[in-house]
Amino acid sequence: MKKKEIVVLGAGKSGLGASILAKKKGYNVLLSEKNKLSQEIKNTLKKYEIDWEEKTHSINKFLDAECIIKSPGIPDDIPLIHKLKQEKIPVISEIEFASKYTTAQIIGITGTNGKTTTASLIYHLMNEAGLNVCLAGNIGNSFAEQVAKKKYDYYVLELSSFQLDGIDKFLPHVAIITNISPDHLDRYDEDFQKYISSKMRIFKNQKENDFLIYNMDDEVTHKAIKEKGTVSKIVPFSTKKKIENGTSFESPYIKTQIHKTQNKMNIQDLNLQGRHNLLNAMAAITVADILKISNETIRKSLMSFKGVEHRLEHVLKIKDVKYINDSKATNINATYFALESIKTNIIWIAGGVDKGNDYSLLMPFVRKKVKAIVCLGTDNSKLVNTFNPFVRNMIETQSMTEAVKIASKLADRNETVLLSPACASFDLFKNYEERGLLFKEAIRKL
Repeated sequence: MKKKEIVVLGAGKSGLGASILAKKKGYNVLLSEKNKLSQEIKNTLKKYEIDWEEKTHSINKFLDAECIIKSPGIPDDIPLIHKLKQEKIPVISEIEFASKYTTAQIIGITGTNGKTTTASLIYHLMNEAGLNVCLAGNIGNSFAEQVAKKKYDYYVLELSSFQLDGIDKFLPHVAIITNISPDHLDRYDEDFQKYISSKMRIFKNQKENDFLIYNMDDEVTHKAIKEKGTVSKIVPFSTKKKIENGTSFESPYIKTQIHKTQNKMNIQDLNLQGRHNLLNAMAAITVADILKISNETIRKSLMSFKGVEHRLEHVLKIKDVKYINDSKATNINATYFALESIKTNIIWIAGGVDKGNDYSLLMPFVRKKVKAIVCLGTDNSKLVNTFNPFVRNMIETQSMTEAVKIASKLADRNETVLLSPACASFDLFKNYEERGLLFKEAIRKL
């Protein structure tokens, strides 16, 4: 009997993971990458006896495929994808493909901001409770590769809108939406509603016994869920409203009521600070309650959780100046939370590839707290034009080393140097991780 064919587009972590899983499940696999493949990737493909092509996409080789697994970085509106859909070949995401080969319970987290911290905290809680759990998805580990290599009882998956665009039957037992604000609109025809609809796909296949957890304080998310509707059990969380079936905040307690009993958690047990982290913790505690993890385990886990790299990460304190790495803040909403959470004067390092940002949303914090802005990008004109009238010091630079040196000279005792760019990193850096690592390196060399 002839083996079935699968084509994987893109040789990033998700594409490589999907290729390994497909090969393990008996498919003939072709990995197709439009750029040159690194020797490391070629060695992995050789190890698993996976065919590949580089610097091209040979569509004639794709036409017999059972399906195409598309990496999330490849847009849906390119001619190649249109052609494949015309040929009636299913184009799916690695998340969709991998979910067919596991019976584990899936906890899926999406949202514009907070999903990495929330996913990491949920994983930490479950791991501390002794559950056989894996953290994967947009956070860095390929879901498909984890499914291929080991059997888990639970997966905690961080899910981007691009990954959700490629699902069909994917079904998380617990779905979480942290918040929704304009982001990645270049992939959604500059239509915010299309981006919202993409996020809503996380619960499209849920059944009556599944759970949808969401941030009721976020008007966009609340309205979208109300309009779309779902058969799953809706469990909201809110810092502003009392909720009978969900999670609410009555200082200093987070109160959760799901299984007809109320649980209370003192926020003084939280290792993370700021309103955004209170919301992330509420989402995580809600999941722990659904899974009936003990209060004592939740409390200890909240105390021991250290946060995630590049997200409001405290790097060093030098001469009573704090240096905070928030390189993961690639949009206005993330930077809003960062500026809101810091109580001192701020020397703010910002800039990069602007995604249609409305910087006016940050103006109250800039006027109140920001002493200087160090612009770090190839084109800083929008930042300068917006804030120049309100900030005494605005300096432009195109080097992280220079930006950190300037910021350190501008900072006085008991002030904070904050890297929170509100922009993508691709003008000067490979990604936000590289930007954050170079920031930390530059600080250590001061």
